[in-house]
Amino acid sequence: QVNSALLGSIDPRLSTPAVCRVMAEGKEAGGDFGGRSLPFSGFGICCSCIPSGNVGVVQKFGSFSGYMDPGCNMYCPCVHTVKQVSLAVRQIDCKTECKTKDNATLSVRTAVQYRVDKNRVKQAVFDILDPESQIRAAVDNVVRSTIPALDLEDAYSNKDSLCNGIQSSVRDSMSVFGYEVSTVLVTDISPDPALLQAMNAQLAARRQREAAIEQGEAQKVLQVKAAEAEAEAKFLSGQGMARMRKALADGFKDSMLSMKEGGLEVHEAMNMMVTTQYLDTLKDFANNKNKSAILVPHGPGAVRDIEAQARAAFDGPEGGSTASPRAAAASSDEAPSQQKMSFFGFNM
Repeated sequence: QVNSALLGSIDPRLSTPAVCRVMAEGKEAGGDFGGRSLPFSGFGICCSCIPSGNVGVVQKFGSFSGYMDPGCNMYCPCVHTVKQVSLAVRQIDCKTECKTKDNATLSVRTAVQYRVDKNRVKQAVFDILDPESQIRAAVDNVVRSTIPALDLEDAYSNKDSLCNGIQSSVRDSMSVFGYEVSTVLVTDISPDPALLQAMNAQLAARRQREAAIEQGEAQKVLQVKAAEAEAEAKFLSGQGMARMRKALADGFKDSMLSMKEGGLEVHEAMNMMVTTQYLDTLKDFANNKNKSAILVPHGPGAVRDIEAQARAAFDGPEGGSTASPRAAAASSDEAPSQQKMSFFGFNM
């Protein structure tokens, strides 16, 4: 007799006595009811030990009689045969070649995880010969109908929707054969090697262009800052030069006053200052380490020439700028009292 409690655990509506009798008759005929496999409840003289994670498919003279749960089960070896079927989750790897909407060749690798449904073990064992081939065919069908509608970039970004579509299709096609599809994963999408190399080159060129733009902006900022620094340096240098020249002028004026108080005439004081500066220049020329200085005339009459040039510069256009320096010096020696010039407020 069929255990009504067991039937109630399968479906509460099956625990009524009338249904139990009908199911008992169906079990005697084949061991399943409504497509659902039932446990084997026969007796025998031998025991069969079914390990955990497996079920034992029992056949009575070649006809399916039910399944044995893990543990020790009794059966009659002359009448029944027991075949162990694993209920563990298995994985099958699929590789599908297809083309995208923009004619890019892709190789899609898919991993499908599935297991045998214990309640439909009869269909899993007797109704299908090669379940892996059927799963691969279902996966190829979904991939080759989905990828051609997507561009290459969309194929990479729509992996989740592709997984959901494959899982839904494979689950519907394999559930009637007693297989449960638990997970579908798209593990890899690989374009053609030549296309992959072109994509990498394009990406590298884009990165280099962005790097060049950033480098150009950095150079621009450096040049702007350098120009601002140079302008500020020239401004400060001009201020320093102006203060230096003012200090020199004040020093010359003070020197001229000191020499005048010491009893020297203005032109004599000026001659001494020019001579001193000329000798200092010769000293700097002799001590120059760069050897890039310009040699100026330094004969016995050089001081008189420089003095004449200085006088001509102070006299201006009225002092006769067309005369040579030596002539100016000579006229200065012959008639010093007739020469007039202004130097820091003093008449010469």
